[in-house]
Amino acid sequence: MSEPGRTLAMGEAERVAGHSVDAPFGRALVELGHARPDIVGLTADLGKYTDIHPFRDAFPERFFNVGMAEQNLVAVSAGLARAGKTPFCTTYGVFATRRAYDYIAIACAHSRVNVKIIAGLPGLTTGYGGTHQAIEDLALMRMVPGLVVIDPCDATDIMQATHAIAAYDGPVYMRLLRASVPVILDAAQYRFAIGEARRLRQGGDVALIGTGFMTGRALQAAEAVGRDGIAAAVLHVPTLKPFDADAVAELASQVRCVITVENHVVTGGLASLVAETLFERGMTRPLVRIGLPDRFIECGSVGFLQEKYGLTAERIEQAIRAACG
Repeated sequence: MSEPGRTLAMGEAERVAGHSVDAPFGRALVELGHARPDIVGLTADLGKYTDIHPFRDAFPERFFNVGMAEQNLVAVSAGLARAGKTPFCTTYGVFATRRAYDYIAIACAHSRVNVKIIAGLPGLTTGYGGTHQAIEDLALMRMVPGLVVIDPCDATDIMQATHAIAAYDGPVYMRLLRASVPVILDAAQYRFAIGEARRLRQGGDVALIGTGFMTGRALQAAEAVGRDGIAAAVLHVPTLKPFDADAVAELASQVRCVITVENHVVTGGLASLVAETLFERGMTRPLVRIGLPDRFIECGSVGFLQEKYGLTAERIEQAIRAACG
C-alpha cells in the first residue's frame, strides 16, 4: 500500500512488503518468446508501464510500439494474428476498453483471432482518477461474445496465466498487476487453468469469493477471523469468463452466507456473476458485495483510496463478523 496522502508519479511502483516478483508478466513472456517464435509484443507507447519491456529488450525485432493509438494497437494485433503470429498487446485498461472496445469486439472476438490484450491499472491500482482507473472493464469485457476475461491475484497467477493464454487459441483480455507484484499463491501447489476457480481455504461458516488482488486480502481476513473460531472458506476466481459457476454453487451450498470481493464496481463483475449463479441454481443465500460504488473515483494515494472504498482485509473482516454475528 502506498504512503498515506501521497499520489505516486505515473509508473512509479508501490512498495511491496514480503516476497514479490518484478515484472512477472514480462518475465513469463520472455520465457514464451524463447520457446515460440510466433509470439510478438506490441504496446501503445506504454512499454515501461505495462511490464512488456523485458520482451522488448530480449526480442527487439518482434516488438512494435504503435504510439498513442489504442484502436490501431488492437487492429495491428488482429492483422498479425491473421498472419500466424500470437500477439500480446499492452495498454492501460481504460484505454483498451473505452477507446478500443469496438475493435476488440469486431476485429478480435467476432473474427475469433488469437490476440491477447494485457490491461494495466485495473480498478484502484492508480491514484490518477477516473481517466486512468479501469473500474468497469470486467463488466464491459464479459459482455463481448467469445472473449476470455482474466483477473489474476498475484505474481504466481500472472506468470501461469500468461503461459495458459499463450497456449489458448482465441482472444483474451487479462488485467495486469505490474512492477513489484506480491507472491501470495504457492506455485508448487497452485495451478491456473482458464475457466477454473480454485478453493484456497476451507470453511463452513461463510464463503469469501474473490478475484484479482482482493483474493489475497480475503485470505488475510479469513485468517484473522479464524483465530476467533469463524471458519471462512476462500474461493479464488481468476477467470471471469468463462465463469466457474459449478465451483461457486458447490461452495455456496456449504455455508450460510456469501461475500464477494473485487477491485471493480459491484455491478457487472464478480458480484453480478455470483448473484446470477445463485439465482439460476435456485439457491437462497445472503450475499454481501465488497467492491467499488457506481461512481468515478477521485485522485489520491492508492492506499488512501483503497481504504476509503473498502478494498482492504479489514473491511472484509468486518463483513465476515457481521454476517456471522
